[in-house]
Amino acid sequence: MLTIADISYSVEGRPLFEGASARIPAGHKVGLVGRNGAGKTTLFRLIRGELALEGGEISLPSRAKIGGVAQEVPSSSTSLLDTVLAADTERAALMAEAETATDPHRIAEIQHRLADIDAWSAEGRASAILKGLGFTAEEQLRPCSDFSGGWRMRVALAGVLFAQPDLLLLDEPTNYLDLEGALWLENYLQKYPHTVLIISHDRELLNRSVGAILHLDNRKLTLWPGTYDQFARARAEQRALQAAEAKKQEARRAHLQSFVDRFKAKATKARQAQSRVKMLEKMTPITAPEEAAKHVFTFPAPEELSPPIINLEGASVGYGGPPVLRKLSLRIDQDDRIALLGRNGEGKSTLSKLLAGKLDACEGHITRSSKLRIGYFAQHQVDELHIDETPLQHIMRLRPNEGQPKLRARLAGFGLGADQAETVVGRLSGGQKARLSLLLATIDAPHLLILDEPTNHLDIESREALVEALTGYSGAVVLVSHDMHLLSLVADRLWLVSNGAVRPYEEDLQAYRKMLLSNDDQPKAAKPKPEKRKATRDEIAALRSEVRKCEERIAKIEEMRGKLAKKLADPELYEPGRGGEVETWQKKYAEVMDGLDRAEALWLKAQEKLEAAQA
Repeated sequence: MLTIADISYSVEGRPLFEGASARIPAGHKVGLVGRNGAGKTTLFRLIRGELALEGGEISLPSRAKIGGVAQEVPSSSTSLLDTVLAADTERAALMAEAETATDPHRIAEIQHRLADIDAWSAEGRASAILKGLGFTAEEQLRPCSDFSGGWRMRVALAGVLFAQPDLLLLDEPTNYLDLEGALWLENYLQKYPHTVLIISHDRELLNRSVGAILHLDNRKLTLWPGTYDQFARARAEQRALQAAEAKKQEARRAHLQSFVDRFKAKATKARQAQSRVKMLEKMTPITAPEEAAKHVFTFPAPEELSPPIINLEGASVGYGGPPVLRKLSLRIDQDDRIALLGRNGEGKSTLSKLLAGKLDACEGHITRSSKLRIGYFAQHQVDELHIDETPLQHIMRLRPNEGQPKLRARLAGFGLGADQAETVVGRLSGGQKARLSLLLATIDAPHLLILDEPTNHLDIESREALVEALTGYSGAVVLVSHDMHLLSLVADRLWLVSNGAVRPYEEDLQAYRKMLLSNDDQPKAAKPKPEKRKATRDEIAALRSEVRKCEERIAKIEEMRGKLAKKLADPELYEPGRGGEVETWQKKYAEVMDGLDRAEALWLKAQEKLEAAQA
């Protein structure tokens, strides 16, 4: 069990933790969430002992191993496979000792221990992890120096997963993974045999791979059972109730203060006025929850162009050698929302560059509307910002004739306020740099916006704001992302990039997810549907009855949820000395939320059956 007991810690005089406590049982998978700058990464450093606590204690069972991803795997001549194998330091040390040991008793001890840790299957396990993170069998034998920093970060992740520490600390691991790698990691973490604490803004990962959310807010830690969506719903209800209680108390205070102001000077009312002053002093303030800062994106609207805005006829594209993609016949209209799917290395980024005009077709024809403007955002563009210039200077270069008020308004439209506008890029957070890059990509009101992994440095609120902006955007969108939540809400067309071709993918994202996790390269052919029998009147009546029963069940659970939410919003519940009462009520709430999810699933299934019977 990881025990965080009453810890305190400050950075440059700013408190990040004040009396924060939490207990995470062994084997639990927990998502650590909180606003940017709240101290999530600092908590990881405190757990690892890299920083000294000012107060309190963090404890783990003796001899428990803590593991996390190194900042970068060195650019060495060691192969990827050997680098990952070396991450299990105990196995590596035993294997080395086995080569030189001469004492028969020690040799026996080494062999027994190697058998205990399943050392002989290590190479297969390491290879499977590297494959899941996107490395082919041939690439696994190449030296680390052959790969870029982003790919070496995948090797670092593979190493810590292979070592299987008792407490696995992961800080935004999907930032350097593609969709396929992110889905593989999500599936792997579900089966991970030890405790996991993960900082992530990937909503799908937090919904599928963790069973609890550790929320860092207002310098305190609160453990909420359930997935991220369950946490978000419960938290929203608690905040609403807390705001209502604060409003009621404020009205009560105003009433008491009014009495004091009116009668404190009157002798006949002085005692009553004084008693109300004492009542005011004794009232424990209920602070209305501070609303999360509204993170927005404001994409300028382009004028409408005649369709199609891009048309490809038999186009092929590559990098001077054999074409990466061949015989592409594709069309994009201004109202299209297209997600590019495909395994790593199949050509999604190549297609994006072709559409953006950054690569020329080596065969065939590509026709673009004469007035077409294209906005292109790729991960590397964040790194191409001028680190010694401010965001204001960046857009002044693109809009030299615009006044500063308008330029600052543009920055504010992407969540970069007055302070950030005058801060050099080198001191901005990753999310702020991503916002600036998105502003630069869209400043010309493009008719087509091509986004290659736009969410890597954005927190959950910013990702939701991006979804909202893209939904309302009047241009076409071509999207490459490992964020399934973003893809599912934005894309209405799916293109599969595979085996040098690009074709429409007729199934949905969940089918694609299953295909990837089953290690199948191609979607299954649809089975012929048997001829449908028309439902009888009695069968339809029975289905309607089942739908009504499901709706009644949902209503009852909703009522129960409301009562529990009210209980959780009661400030008295969080007073010292209440023992584990908070956890008990949170557990009950999580059970009700699970029941609600199941009830809604049953209702949806019954509704689908009824609709199918009536069709």
